[in-house]
Amino acid sequence: MNTIVQEVTDRIIARSKVSRAAYLAKIERARRQGPQRGSLSCGNMAHGFAACGKEDKVGLRNMVKANIAIISSYNDMLSAHQPYEDYPQKLKKAISEVGSVAQFAGGVPAMCDGVTQGNPGMELSLMSRDNIAMAATIGLSHNMFDGALMMGICDKIVPGLLLAALSFGHLPTVFVPAGPMPSGLPNKEKARIRQEFAEGKVGREELLDAESESYHSAGTCTFYGTANSNQLVVEVMGLHLPGSSFVNPGTELREELTNAAARQVTRITDLGDNYMPIGHIVDAKAMVNGLIGLLATGGSTNHTMHLVAVARAAGFIVNWDDFADLSRATPLMTRIYPNGSADINHFTAAGGTSLLIKLLLDKGLLHNDVNTICGFGLERYTQEPRIIDGELTWVEGATESFDKEVIADSNQPFQENAGLSVLSGNLGRAIMKTSALSQPYCKMKAPAVVFEDQYSFDAAFEAGELSKDCIVVVRFQGPAALGMPELHRLTPPLGVLQDKGFKVALVTDGRMSGASGRVPAAIHVTPEAFTGGVIGKIHNGDIVEIDTITGELILHVSEAELAKRTQAKIDLTLSHQGMGREFFAGMRSTLTGAEEGACSLFVELDRLDSVSL
Repeated sequence: MNTIVQEVTDRIIARSKVSRAAYLAKIERARRQGPQRGSLSCGNMAHGFAACGKEDKVGLRNMVKANIAIISSYNDMLSAHQPYEDYPQKLKKAISEVGSVAQFAGGVPAMCDGVTQGNPGMELSLMSRDNIAMAATIGLSHNMFDGALMMGICDKIVPGLLLAALSFGHLPTVFVPAGPMPSGLPNKEKARIRQEFAEGKVGREELLDAESESYHSAGTCTFYGTANSNQLVVEVMGLHLPGSSFVNPGTELREELTNAAARQVTRITDLGDNYMPIGHIVDAKAMVNGLIGLLATGGSTNHTMHLVAVARAAGFIVNWDDFADLSRATPLMTRIYPNGSADINHFTAAGGTSLLIKLLLDKGLLHNDVNTICGFGLERYTQEPRIIDGELTWVEGATESFDKEVIADSNQPFQENAGLSVLSGNLGRAIMKTSALSQPYCKMKAPAVVFEDQYSFDAAFEAGELSKDCIVVVRFQGPAALGMPELHRLTPPLGVLQDKGFKVALVTDGRMSGASGRVPAAIHVTPEAFTGGVIGKIHNGDIVEIDTITGELILHVSEAELAKRTQAKIDLTLSHQGMGREFFAGMRSTLTGAEEGACSLFVELDRLDSVSL
């Protein structure tokens, strides 16, 4: 193993000794209750299988059939999730054919940041992850199930389902992807038209045409944002079938992989000899593998929060220093938009996940000695699925890239590091993704232009007030303030300023999209302005310095001057009302900071861990 990867793994294990032991004890207590429905009273069980057919009822009451929970995030407004419409019936049929039973345990909400970006609904986005986790746990709480199938694709949905699955860590769980839409308008062309719209060179009609050509059918959006990062990370962690993440919807291979996922979960329940619950798959090595997969591909910055929360749900404490050290050890192996011009289908054609995993295993960057849903050893995931003579089978994947502009040669990565920097200084801590920048680093020192929301930024841009070298500060966007909305709509105008020759960057306690691009952005600043962070004391004209080489984020104002300044205040009353935002006040008030996962679910967990051993 790479020494840095091993060191990070070891320190995660060491710092998580108490919490992981408590977690394993919890899921072992749950397992000892036996087949879950066996603990139910007759009345309870009768309610649980009342709608089942006669044969399934007999099997369930005699404890001879596994009962698999189906949790789905289907809706037909999200292109990525529309294919899930008929999955429950397909999964039930495949499971019935191998002598088990499946029940649809519950649906979870699934919102699209692409629809809500720059609108009030975006302020529910990050909080929806915890809502999804709670909804899925309610579905599983009936105690009828021996395993679970999780159907989710996009930004907050997969992390939410992971949190729920790990809460029921004694259950074997398989994640079932639906695949990306075929390639449409190239992402680079879409970005060009967005920027021309920001400059006033094209109108809304041309913009809508371009967007519609890009997002054009059922399936996941093809750029490498949070949705596709989710899929890759879950596969590298051994929770998908090998090679199943990026097979297009509606194809024969997609259908066969869906059926195979259904069959596979029945093979690893506690009713057989190959019991493998998700709580035993997601260990420290699997978590590090997920981080490495994310970093090697320049994946979504949202996972600097999501994977922290997922790790905590499995009893592990992961922090941004772990990300930073792993980033330095991990080469950037792919160029997928916004880190290049290719889309996720091009990545698959160039060799896909099987090649990526092989390259990383060969370099000692991934732990091979891990459990997966397919057995022991990650090397199983260097294979890829094929249909041969009408049968689904797995063959050895590519051993070298078919397109070295998309997947690099193992000895010639695109960058020697993965391009994720952790910044620290008197402004607090922040994340910056540099893999999509024109240079592999950012070193900038410029006057601040301060905004309390993204909408006032728009007005200043349109008035020409930002046509200068500057660092744009957008604050009061953090978890406690607004639930941490993404600010991706700022990217096109900031790109316009770059093209005019101005040096610009963004500093914010909010998020950028998983598709964060070529504008330097120090994001997730913590502590946030709303809870007293120094970002709330920046004045217009203050000099701010960002340096990803030294890892510094500095406000060049003396400590004495900062002590004199009062914290900026803002009335967020109107931002907490309408579009259902008032219902989330309680959740917003308990969200942890960005580096702790911006999560509302673990308020009592540390205390419980300390007493539950």
